[in-house]
Amino acid sequence: MVIKKIMNANIIINKVYLFFAIILVISITNYSCENPNNISPPPADVGFISSEIIDEITFEELLDLTQEKTFNYFWDFAEPGSGLAREDSSRPNIITMGGSGFAIASFTVAVERGWISRFEAIERMELVLSFLESAQKYHGAFSHWYDSSGNTIPFSQLDDGGDIVETALLMQGLLIARQYFSENSSEEISVRTRITALWQAVEWTWYTQGQNKITWHWSPTNNFDINLDVSGWNESLIVYILAASSPTFPINTDVYVQGWTGNGAMVNTGTFYDSFLPLGENFGGPLFFSHYSFIGLNPTNLSDQYTNYFDQNRSHSLINYMHCVVNPNGYDGYNQNSWGITASTNYDGYSAHSPTNDLGVIAPTAALSSFPYTPLESKRALEHFYYNLNSNLWGEYGFYDAFSVHYNWVSELYLAIDQGPIILMIENYRTQLLWNLFMQDQDIINGLNNLGFNF
Repeated sequence: MVIKKIMNANIIINKVYLFFAIILVISITNYSCENPNNISPPPADVGFISSEIIDEITFEELLDLTQEKTFNYFWDFAEPGSGLAREDSSRPNIITMGGSGFAIASFTVAVERGWISRFEAIERMELVLSFLESAQKYHGAFSHWYDSSGNTIPFSQLDDGGDIVETALLMQGLLIARQYFSENSSEEISVRTRITALWQAVEWTWYTQGQNKITWHWSPTNNFDINLDVSGWNESLIVYILAASSPTFPINTDVYVQGWTGNGAMVNTGTFYDSFLPLGENFGGPLFFSHYSFIGLNPTNLSDQYTNYFDQNRSHSLINYMHCVVNPNGYDGYNQNSWGITASTNYDGYSAHSPTNDLGVIAPTAALSSFPYTPLESKRALEHFYYNLNSNLWGEYGFYDAFSVHYNWVSELYLAIDQGPIILMIENYRTQLLWNLFMQDQDIINGLNNLGFNF
């Protein structure tokens, strides 16, 4: 899914969500509201005003419309040879694994909502699974990017092999599908069997290098040379949950405690905009931290010695919301109806926007994917985006990736890793469909128990 890379200690490398195929390096310790990426904004303008009058529909109809239009990115705009998600709307020949995990999960929503038939979903799953089975893999793990023949497209000079975070986002979607397609027809039995084979082939322990941590990348040519640890707090909790849940290559508890939590180093004891933040960096970081791992992982009753994870995600979302309301940088277009900053495109490329890296850019995915945590605030944002900014912000596949009223700029691109959480987290807000499916998986139940979670 992200993608959008998070680094241990003092550096965040936003690899999962990178837009121009280079790794953005952002210094956490030097984060400030003074544009740490040194991006020069375009000149301000006053033209970002919609004069179009949009017919009002009910809130439920607006949720339906938003989800369905967004889903069409994964259905109508899917890469035809694989049935999987294209990285973004400007690079149709690049298939992304994290975004494809979101796409696969969205098939279940589409069937339940009547946008596609169960037969159509099974047909697409058969195409998807054939591609995944034949694609290049690295100790069972998938690359970040592929071409239509299943060959790895290097993400960077050293990143030409397995990516365990992208693999985790893919597996999250596959396990949701395995639970959903539960009928006893030969077609659905085959789908479950094939997903199980892919899931059980991932060698999570290989990516530990025999140490109490998980490493992000490995390739036959560059080994573990990137040497980037997957460590918390960020979007990658799902990596450790899946690694502990594996029936074939499970990690032990020490890998989680030392590698992910840093023996408690991920704890935050601060209060920001009157919200106590249990985990992570000051002000919470980009909002995708509270979305990607929680497509399937239900935070509502999920807790451990550090926090209740719904409380963590709600605090994170409220801090992000309040930052836009308080608007310390004085950006036009920030208010209680227009908020949400996360990793997204911007007027100079791509960045992991957050309260401490605020470039005046709002991404609709941030507020809309936070519906389970901030339903009233997200509702106001959805209605503002649709009714007041429609002619600027609404296109073939729903809301464009990002915009800035202050700089009169709109992305006019769609990114798989931003599209997916809109569909899925809105559905979790409405019916908890993805949460219910994922949390019923016996492997996941075993993994959460192994790590000592309450859920």
